[in-house]
Amino acid sequence: MLSGCSAGGDGGDDAGGAPAVTAEKVDAIADTVPEDIKSTGKLVVGVNIPYPPNEFKDPSGKIVGFDVDLMNAVAGTLGLTAEYRESDFAKIIPSIQGGTYNVGMSSFTDTKEREESVDFVTYFSAGIQWAQRPGEPIDPNNACGKKVAVQATTVEETEELPAKSAACTDAGNPPIEIVSFDSQDGAANAVVLGQADAMSADSPVTAYAIKQSNGKLEAAGEIFDSAPYGWPVQKGSPLAESLRQALEHLIEDGTYAEIATNWGVEAGMIEEPVINGAIS
Repeated sequence: MLSGCSAGGDGGDDAGGAPAVTAEKVDAIADTVPEDIKSTGKLVVGVNIPYPPNEFKDPSGKIVGFDVDLMNAVAGTLGLTAEYRESDFAKIIPSIQGGTYNVGMSSFTDTKEREESVDFVTYFSAGIQWAQRPGEPIDPNNACGKKVAVQATTVEETEELPAKSAACTDAGNPPIEIVSFDSQDGAANAVVLGQADAMSADSPVTAYAIKQSNGKLEAAGEIFDSAPYGWPVQKGSPLAESLRQALEHLIEDGTYAEIATNWGVEAGMIEEPVINGAIS
């Protein structure tokens, strides 16, 4: 577990080589935080590890990543300390509903279906990107009969691949074999080891997996289906507006762009955060 200080970081470098970015408390925004959270001095964040470069552990076991740096800065703006608690991805939203976590931070795609259970504050735009072994091309739009690795419960497993597989069978072709893993690392390794023909994940995640593979993976096709990432909070919680204002402040003062650039994900930056910005 990593407890980020209220200034937004611990002053050290992380596994990605990104320098720490600090954020000062903004009283007017901090005053909007619900009293039951403000009184504790901390923001309890449910997170699923690993999903690099967004959230993962460095060699020392510290939780790092783009999402982590950004949430630390948001917490600092709110005068709070971010306290990260590891969780299965599928349990984060139920735990928010039950009050165990104040907010979730695991590269959640903000969807209309998820908005029925929680509210989201958008902070990034990510598409879907496939990866393959070099010299063994696969077309994401024509993968009938292929094995495709994904992290369990992600949009790629629950929406993208089932729809593509159904299109295959509707046309009389063999279905896509969806191979699910508990971690994104497992999905990437399956492709490298030849246990799957390709992997599908959010674009920053696939780009990082390719970079870390040392030439054993490459992009398959273009980025598609761009959609917003969001931080889930309890339905109707005023914390959503507090988070939105904090992020808006960080966008305006350049901290957001600095963090995104440090992690090489500036292509997904947004100009304005919104509450419940799902497009599908």
